[in-house]
Amino acid sequence: MTTAVLTGTIATLDRGPFAAMFETVACLACGASQASFFIAAEDDLTGKPGRFEFTSCDNCGLVYQRRRLTVEHIKLYYEGDYIAHQSGRRWGALAPLFTYAMGALDRAKVRIVGRYVSLGPSERVLDVGCGSGAFLTHVKRVTGAQCAGVDFIDLSTRPAFDGVEFHHGLFYEQRVGHDRFDLVTMWHFLEHDYDPQRSLAQARAALKPGGVLVVEVPRLDSLSFRLFRGRWPGLQAPQHTALYDRAHLVDLVEKAGFEVVEHLPYGAFPPYFYLFCGVSFVLLRGRGLNLGRAIYAYFAGQLLLLPVLPLLQRFNFAMQTVVCRRRA
Repeated sequence: MTTAVLTGTIATLDRGPFAAMFETVACLACGASQASFFIAAEDDLTGKPGRFEFTSCDNCGLVYQRRRLTVEHIKLYYEGDYIAHQSGRRWGALAPLFTYAMGALDRAKVRIVGRYVSLGPSERVLDVGCGSGAFLTHVKRVTGAQCAGVDFIDLSTRPAFDGVEFHHGLFYEQRVGHDRFDLVTMWHFLEHDYDPQRSLAQARAALKPGGVLVVEVPRLDSLSFRLFRGRWPGLQAPQHTALYDRAHLVDLVEKAGFEVVEHLPYGAFPPYFYLFCGVSFVLLRGRGLNLGRAIYAYFAGQLLLLPVLPLLQRFNFAMQTVVCRRRA
């Protein structure tokens, strides 16, 4: 049973969070208060209870959770099986395959980054929403760059964070320094953020003049959203606070003082994951994905579809990445 403490009262979440655990917020992009229903979603990945609504801002059109769980209570949905915080050891006999897949993801991230910035021992990298620290470990190993990370959940005792400067908490509340980093990355962070404008302002301040910001998020105007709609893995309610199409993502970073170098209709994250999870979520209908069992089907399906997987990236299937530079 999942529990939450609220003003001294124990609240069970067997039937979903109760009203006092929510807050109502204005549009995360323009600050307007009026919004219209867009789509409802559940925590399809873990099966934790609750039904959450995304709305479309009546002024600018951004899709976001107008009524969302407070920062204090969203933590309940990051506990347990949240995939970004898993280590390879939990997968038993398939641990080497899982480790390889995670390594492939980190290599893909470095390939994207390497097109826009050269990293070596004198450069500094900040990964916002660093999760288990795997990306920073890889960067440090292959480039020798000085690495720092920020995450909402404190996993800093893991070996991956040895030699890494770690900050625990909300990014926009951390003292990470000014004009300090050559590269700031946000791999699937911004869609979770409770105040994306403050976070982008913090990233801009942390970067050196001309420094590079890389942001990867699920893409709302994608083929996978049209296929799965309310079971689209990119909804990931209630953890995702906003859903970005290309126009809104580009507009947000430009207004934060960044120059967009390139918008990529793909990301480092494998689009096959959204295909597999989308089909699974449709079949399970909110009951949650048993990761310990699903991992066998996941890799088997990936093997069967190997010849066609490169096509998913070409069809704007799931992800997008925007690469920016800090304006002087």
